Amino acid sequence: MKWKEITTLEEWDDILEKSTKRGQVILKHSTTCPVSSNALKEYEHYLEGSPNNNVDYIIVKVIESRAVSNKIAEDLSVKHESPQVIFVKDKSKYWTASHWSVTTEHMKAVLN
Repeated sequence: MKWKEITTLEEWDDILEKSTKRGQVILKHSTTCPVSSNALKEYEHYLEGSPNNNVDYIIVKVIESRAVSNKIAEDLSVKHESPQVIFVKDKSKYWTASHWSVTTEHMKAVLN
């Protein structure tokens, strides 16, 4: 399974709407941060295993797509952090983790 990168506010609006029918997992990733690089490896490791197939997996690069990252924080009433994984259901934050808490095991425990 692979993640999809979103870069526009319109794509985020579509993801938020899709969350009413299907869970959406968003990884907010900083391309300049070693902690975020580790979180991305954990995210990809989770997806290479036995991920929940009833969920879509999204990535937002927080520096390159700052407006999208900020809108996610605003729409979900979640403090911006990076790295950060957010599980969205019914247009609301269901679960979030950040920094060193973004692990394959943590995602398995919540998503599977």
